[in-house]
Amino acid sequence: MKPPYLSPHPASSAHHQPHAPRRPEHPHISRPSAARVGSVQSRLARFLGRNWARVGYAYHVEPTWLEVNRHDLLVRDLPAPFRGLKIAHLTDFHCGQHIPTGYLEDALARTAAEKPDVIALTGDFVHKGYRHVSLAGKLFRHLKAPLGVYAVLGNHDFSVRNALGIRRYPGLHRAVADALGAEGVKVLRNESVRFDRGGSGLVVAGVDDLWSRESDPGAALAGTCPHTPRVVLAHNPQSVEQLVGHRFDLLLSGHTHGGQVNWPGLGRVLLGKKAKRWAAGLYPHADGHVYVNKGVGFGWRFRFGVRPEVAVFTLKAM
Repeated sequence: MKPPYLSPHPASSAHHQPHAPRRPEHPHISRPSAARVGSVQSRLARFLGRNWARVGYAYHVEPTWLEVNRHDLLVRDLPAPFRGLKIAHLTDFHCGQHIPTGYLEDALARTAAEKPDVIALTGDFVHKGYRHVSLAGKLFRHLKAPLGVYAVLGNHDFSVRNALGIRRYPGLHRAVADALGAEGVKVLRNESVRFDRGGSGLVVAGVDDLWSRESDPGAALAGTCPHTPRVVLAHNPQSVEQLVGHRFDLLLSGHTHGGQVNWPGLGRVLLGKKAKRWAAGLYPHADGHVYVNKGVGFGWRFRFGVRPEVAVFTLKAM
């Protein structure tokens, strides 16, 4: 009798061999094709090349590629004798060794070629300290207009670099004002002038820089008729907040340089949220307008999408 544990028909040795373990199945791992790698490299190369070209342009070309922007401005109650009056506006010269003097002289020559009746200069004549004060004054020696050349001082003229109002050179603003005055530029320090034609008037007023903490619009406009059109000069466009309750038909300012950089996809990266509200250009406000000029000069040699400018306004009756 065969033992019960023995199969009567032993299987072949092949059936008794244990099965080889199966290899675990791995999900399909795709490797990037050569075409895809080449496409990524090509896009990266184009990105780097495009932006490197932009950087070169922003350093070598745009900082001194001046443009003249002309605007017709509607002014309420504008008397007939002042219709068609032209005001040229320049700002932010930042005289210093980093800006070619010839470029600044060319900007003034192009301004004179517009034959304005009034020229308005809204500050930052020097970039830093006393060294270039004399140059800043002499720069305007030959700049003339039938009704005069008027200026206000900027934060750099007061040697103030931020809203805290701390001054490194406490007397710098007086030196700048004296240098300009010696060359025929009337610096308006919280004061105004009135032009009269045929019994009608037009007021140009100037206020000290906002960060200097000496700005006083009330004093600048004291004694002026609220029915008389007013052009106000103020370096910082945020001075408009101090003008609440005061008539102004046009506020001319600068300070922002338009951000100096308006990079594609990123915008004006160098301006804070509040400054972007008044970055550059013409803004309607109450019954008038605020104009923020992009400036002639620069603090550091780099501009992109924000060309330096001279602005020219022709006043029209509303």
